[in-house]
Parts: sequence; structure tokens; C-alpha cells
Amino acid sequence: MKTLTILGSTGSIGTNTLDVVRRNRHLYQVYALAAGRNAEVMAAQILEFRPRVAVLATSAGLSRLMGRLTDLGLPRAEWPELLAGDAARVAISIAGEVDTVISAIVGVAGLEATYQAVTRGKRVGLANKEVLVSGGQVVMEAVRQYGAELVPVDSEHNGAHQCLRAGNRGQVSRLILTASGGPFRNTPKEALAFVTPAEALNHPTWRMGNRITIDCATLMNKGFEVIEACWLFGFSPSQVDVVVHPQSTVHAMIEYSDGSVLAQISATDMRMPIQYALTYPERSEAPVPKIDWREARKWEFLPPDLDKFPLLGLAYECQKTGGAATCVLNAADEVAVEAFLEGRIGFPSIYEVVAETLAHMPARSPRTVAEILEIDGEARQTAREQVTLRAGAVTA
Repeated sequence: MKTLTILGSTGSIGTNTLDVVRRNRHLYQVYALAAGRNAEVMAAQILEFRPRVAVLATSAGLSRLMGRLTDLGLPRAEWPELLAGDAARVAISIAGEVDTVISAIVGVAGLEATYQAVTRGKRVGLANKEVLVSGGQVVMEAVRQYGAELVPVDSEHNGAHQCLRAGNRGQVSRLILTASGGPFRNTPKEALAFVTPAEALNHPTWRMGNRITIDCATLMNKGFEVIEACWLFGFSPSQVDVVVHPQSTVHAMIEYSDGSVLAQISATDMRMPIQYALTYPERSEAPVPKIDWREARKWEFLPPDLDKFPLLGLAYECQKTGGAATCVLNAADEVAVEAFLEGRIGFPSIYEVVAETLAHMPARSPRTVAEILEIDGEARQTAREQVTLRAGAVTA
């Protein structure tokens, strides 16, 4: 039986992970759950899965959680240890009882805990792109040094991981990641200035958190995946291609030197890659629908429009630049997306804020998590200044 810590238990990946646990209680038990502010969902998860520790981001959230557990009638003697803050997230990630950490906290909030789990040689099911986008070099050096296992949970990287098992890594010529194209795939470029947050949040395939959904609409999410793939699998940016595949059934493809292409194909259900990350190298029956090959179907593969979605091209440039560029890219994007969702800037200004932030930040090469977080903070402040400039222009 494997013992899990789930970072981001109330989000999409976290709840899907717990569904896998629910269906396989003979295989998995939950040691700890961590979330941001969602005390309501966390309380229900505690009642069902009975973790030994539960962590929320703030003490105020913890107070709400205590109130909710009381309302649910759970005796105090049966409460888990309740903690709050960054140090608590680290503690539940490095605990000796834990075999596997599912890293699914959005943003750099999960970086320190994930890094520390790696330094303890844990298996990490990685669903948090920011860990490698912001700190790829530092984290991957630790993976090699401490013999940790980093198994991707994102459907595209998980698909690539599966395809790479089929042949000699030295014979691989390139990786192809697929993108749905988002809600604006067929929207003219000039119309993007007028799209609303509600329209951008209407993803055609997946149901995810707000930030990642907007990143899918700008194709920034696919840019992050290119960066992540370079670190995970040792590719250069020139070896990673992106194709638009609206059906989202082919998740990744690996091209070998002889021209053979292997694809990973499955239904659009995150429980499959989550379970794969938990059971690798074995496979188990997954609670996901199988593809019915008797049904007629059509799959499309199209090149991405880098003129309409320039953030994807910017991600390639940042990975080629190296150093802190991808950390700045991520921080600026998060600030810009938040400003767009608040109606402070228009959709095209997300790119403008990110590009200008990169132009204003000095080149640096962080060597520790602390340095990464320092650069992240500086980039966020610079991005906020760029948002203010554009928000003022919009208001005027």
C-alpha cells in the first residue's frame, strides 16, 4: 500500500487523485492533504479519507476548516493534525511515512514543498508546471542527485513518458505535444481585443482552474509544457513541436530517427495519467472510458498560429535564453492573467505585460529555491507596474 501526500487536494487534479484512491483503497492511503482556502471541500475530504494531517494556506482558513468539521459532527478526537502555511506543506511532503507526493498546487506556492520532496528521494507525481518552468535546472539537478522519481501527471507529458518507454532514448529525434487550440482557435486575431473573461474560460475540452484555462486560451499553457518537456526529458526547444489537435485524444507523439512516430491516445480523463503516475512502471485498470474504435471519428492536426498567439513563441525564446527567463515568464503571466480576469486589461495585453516584464528584468541564473522565489517576487512587481500602465490607458 502506498501512502500519499496530495498538494492541492481541492483542485481538479487533487479531486481526481482522490477519486483514484476512492476506487483503490487496497492500494493507496492518504497521509496528508494540502489546499489553499477551500475549507468546505477540505472538510469533506477529511471526513471521507481521514488523513493524519491537513494543511491550508492561512490560519484564517484553518479556523473556517475547524468550524466546518464541527458542523459536520466529526469528534475532535478524530480530527487530523491541522496546520497552516508554507512550512507545513514542506513537512507533509518530506514525512518519512510518505511514499508519493502529488504536486498539484497552482503557482510557485508548491515549489519549495516539491523540491524538498525530491531531496528526500520521493516519487513526485508532477501536475504543477511552475515547478519546472520556474526552477527546472535546480529541481532536475536535485532529482539526479537524490535519485527521486518525477512522473508527469499532465496528459501531454504523461503521454510522452509512456511513448518514451517504447524505444531507445538516443534514437528519439523529436517530441510532438498536442494542443486543443482553446476557445479562440477560429477567432480572428482582430476580434481578440474584445473577448471577455467568460468567453476565455469556456474551454472546449477540459474543465480546469481559471488560470490554466486562460493560459490555454492564449496557448501560454502549451508554452509552459514545452519548457517542462525540455527539463523532464532532456530535449532542446528545437526538438519539441506543438500541433493543434482540437479533439484532444492524441496527447503526445514521439518521432524516432527512422521516421517512426508513436502516439499516446486515450480519453480526455485526468484519472488515467494520475493513476499511471501512482502505479508506474505497472499498469492497473483505470476508471476512465475506453475509446470505441467502432465509431467513426475524425482527428485534425494543425500548426499553431504564432502571430495570433505570440506567447507560445515567447516561451520557446525564454527556454533558449535560459537562466531566470522562464521564471520571469511564469510570474508575469500569472499577474497578467489575474488582471485580465478582473477586467483590468484586455486579452491581447496579457502578452504585452509578459513581454515588457521580460524586457525590464535583468538576466540572472538562480541556483537555489530561495533565489527563484526572489526573482519571482521581483517579476510580479514589475508585471503589476505594467498592468497599471495598461489599465490606466484603458480607463482613459
